[in-house]
Amino acid sequence: MKVKIEPCTPCGTVKAPPSKSEAHRAIICAALANGESVISNIAFSDDISATVGCAVSSGCDIKTEDGKITVSGTGGNIGALSVLNCRESGSTLRFMLPLCLLSEKETALTGSERLFERPLGVYEKICRKQDIPFIKERNSVTVGGKLHSGEFEVSGNVSSQFISGLMLALPLTEGDSVIKIIPPFESRPYVFLTAKIMDNFGVKAVFEDEYTVRIQGGQHYRPCGFAVGGDWSNAAYLYAFDGVKVHGVDESSVQGDRVCREYFKRLKSGFCTLELSDCPDLAPIMFAYAAAHDGGRFTGTDRLRFKESDRISCMKEELSKLGVMLSAEENTVTVTSGTLRVPDGELYGHNDHRIVMALSYLLTFTGGIIDGAQAVSKSFPDYFEVIKQAGISVTSEQEKQL
Repeated sequence: MKVKIEPCTPCGTVKAPPSKSEAHRAIICAALANGESVISNIAFSDDISATVGCAVSSGCDIKTEDGKITVSGTGGNIGALSVLNCRESGSTLRFMLPLCLLSEKETALTGSERLFERPLGVYEKICRKQDIPFIKERNSVTVGGKLHSGEFEVSGNVSSQFISGLMLALPLTEGDSVIKIIPPFESRPYVFLTAKIMDNFGVKAVFEDEYTVRIQGGQHYRPCGFAVGGDWSNAAYLYAFDGVKVHGVDESSVQGDRVCREYFKRLKSGFCTLELSDCPDLAPIMFAYAAAHDGGRFTGTDRLRFKESDRISCMKEELSKLGVMLSAEENTVTVTSGTLRVPDGELYGHNDHRIVMALSYLLTFTGGIIDGAQAVSKSFPDYFEVIKQAGISVTSEQEKQL
């Protein structure tokens, strides 16, 4: 899908979508509970639909209706089908894989080729150590063996999703476990979010110190009602429009991307250095915002090459079409200030929802066309309808054909 955006001055009030990060975790906790849970304020993005589908394939009964789902959980007795389709969702894959190890049944987790280009070595190492088969192919990984409690060492700078995945599974093993996180510990707020949501469902994961999580075995997830909060990750792509007010997010949320407003303020005041290791999903919009202002330097960027796209190379390519230079060194990205110009040809979304949203922000200054705009459906399906409420002129190919 292509969209055309006209130059404009956005204004008005819009609502942030529900948190994808909270929804993933709540659905999985409900799936592991013995009984019926109701999860409200759900947005059925592609990623959330992937997690719902995997939960159903694992033995849950899930009823969906407008904005909420009712989950009849398995009580932790995962009876997965032989294949779970994770589509393009890294969270789904990394949360579901250790849950499949609660059963000795062989399970293949499938998805896009790009999904399986992203790191899975943490789980492979654990499986090898416990003599669990782990067969990784171009668009799947197959496991078949039972996860045992114990001591686990996990690098803190690959993806916090591995730590969260183990935290979700280990309470259902027989013995106690310890997760030792090897510093640097990046995306720490997402791990705290996992522990907080687990607690809502009656399961504890306790931080003994900054890098050690202790988990008692033999716990049981309890069903509950859970309301998903607003999504600070996607709200950031709305807050970037300086004249737009955003509601629907919790100021006290533990979501790490809540820092977005402070970061925008600092960039607006002039060239500065910002650390992204705890909030990597903000990178595309921060690069775009810096391009529209006085530039900026960003540290903690090495993991950006292993997201839905190589976000450093892709943003460099697209910013160059707008007359802005991006340079990258080890773990650092610099965006040089310049005068935005009407892009040389169409911009491209690289099948990455956050790239598309960042580019749409820039086109409110210059106007232009984004090819591949349908990628927003991964996390924010109605993104373009929402920004229209802020006075942004968006025309899609589908609308032209009507």
